[in-house]
Amino acid sequence: MRHAVCILIENLSLSKMPFRGDAVIDGWQWLINDTLRNLHLISSPSRQRIKEAAVSALAALCSEYHSGEADSTAQEELVKQYLTELQSPEEMARCGFALALGALPAFVLKGRLRQVLAGLRAVTHISPKDVSFAESRRDALKAIARICQTVGVQAEGTPDEVVCREDVAQVYCTLLGCLSDYTTDSRGDVGAWVREAAMTSLMELTLLLARDQPELIEAPVCRRVMCCLAQQASEKIDRFRAHAARVFLALLHWDSPAIPHVPHRQELERLFPRSAVASVNWGAPSQGFPRVAQLLGLPAYRYHVLLGLAVSVGGLTESTVRYSTQGLFEYMKGIQNDPQALEDFTGTLLQVFEDSLLNDRVSVPLLKMLDQMLANSCFAIFTAEENHPFCVKLLALCKEEIKKSKDVQKLRSSIAVFCGLVQFPGDVRRKVLLQLFLLLCHPFPVIRKSTASQVYEMVLTYDVVAADVLDEVMAVLNGTAWDAELLVVRAQRNRLCDLLGVPRPQLVPKPSVR
Repeated sequence: MRHAVCILIENLSLSKMPFRGDAVIDGWQWLINDTLRNLHLISSPSRQRIKEAAVSALAALCSEYHSGEADSTAQEELVKQYLTELQSPEEMARCGFALALGALPAFVLKGRLRQVLAGLRAVTHISPKDVSFAESRRDALKAIARICQTVGVQAEGTPDEVVCREDVAQVYCTLLGCLSDYTTDSRGDVGAWVREAAMTSLMELTLLLARDQPELIEAPVCRRVMCCLAQQASEKIDRFRAHAARVFLALLHWDSPAIPHVPHRQELERLFPRSAVASVNWGAPSQGFPRVAQLLGLPAYRYHVLLGLAVSVGGLTESTVRYSTQGLFEYMKGIQNDPQALEDFTGTLLQVFEDSLLNDRVSVPLLKMLDQMLANSCFAIFTAEENHPFCVKLLALCKEEIKKSKDVQKLRSSIAVFCGLVQFPGDVRRKVLLQLFLLLCHPFPVIRKSTASQVYEMVLTYDVVAADVLDEVMAVLNGTAWDAELLVVRAQRNRLCDLLGVPRPQLVPKPSVR
């Protein structure tokens, strides 16, 4: 019934029925407000269409019956009420009133623009009490973009009437910040809804500026927009990866006029010509990843694409892992004979790891990706140099990542990386072996067994154990019950240390409690 009445209100308003000043308008307004306030009481299948109908009805009603100076007080009260409702403890109410603010006509927003934008920005911020309110953050972003289109942009315009230079910077900051929303709850990656809305809003704002005020698109902002979109286009969820790619290409190929300051524009146009990309299914891993991985060759995009690929290569979905890995390895194959390109890549890889330390969303799949790269000889050229800086730094980061960790998945992934690092000569190899031998006496039996198994395979794969002790090392690894008592296990571990010339780890006495 509410859906039908909202449609009726919209159509009566669009028909310009002569009800201006009539009490019926107050009744219509009450119904719209009550609908938006009580969306949480409406069943989920109907909620979205009722919300959209109420917002459309509001836009039509305001345009027809709230225009003119005489209604200034009513307009003020309406905006004030809606801004208050943005702080509702009910997420659906926040969604409805955020979209309602976004649907208001320009004359209602006039003189109130900054407070409306500030209210909507506040909804996009994550606080402990509303972490899971992803839908309200999504709808607030949609509202911000719609308001920008409604009131327009003027660099030196009146701040409370149009989006001016300072507002543009704030809006970009909000939209780009929301691309880092990776909130998860029982529904899964709900932050993806926010990221999708942020990408769409970034496109709408950037195209608006390109048409009307291109000088407001600053080079650092444009670079960050394109890089963040490239990252999203290399992540693991097909639908959102495809959306990011479409937005990225829409900005790249826009020519009415062209978006200024796009990094590596000429190279991008060669990699993604309009005629070729039109038929690409960006949601299909087999088509998307090989193309996105080519961005690793462009310095401006390398960090963000690598950050996105790490999550995909180290993910769980078979097709995503397969094709993202293929794309990455194809790029690595192409730079094996280019020392500078390899150095640049590894520097960026280490930076991604360092920036993502203890961020399990990135660091755990990144460890899996590193394991794959080490196992496939992506860094084989570094084996010619003792204690290569890349290997030394990577070892240090891995140690930092697992320090005091009780995450079995993370520990297992780090074991695989340590085993891959043993191929590099010098003091770094001894330090890697020490880490592995520490893990052979880990408090968790499952970690001790996993370490022994992977070290056994490592000894078979890499020629790092002297021939005269090889048989004994293999016998200890294979013949020990590594899930036995720690006292038994420690003796066998120390025997391995002696055989391989690695100092025995020393137990650190616990401080006495007085």
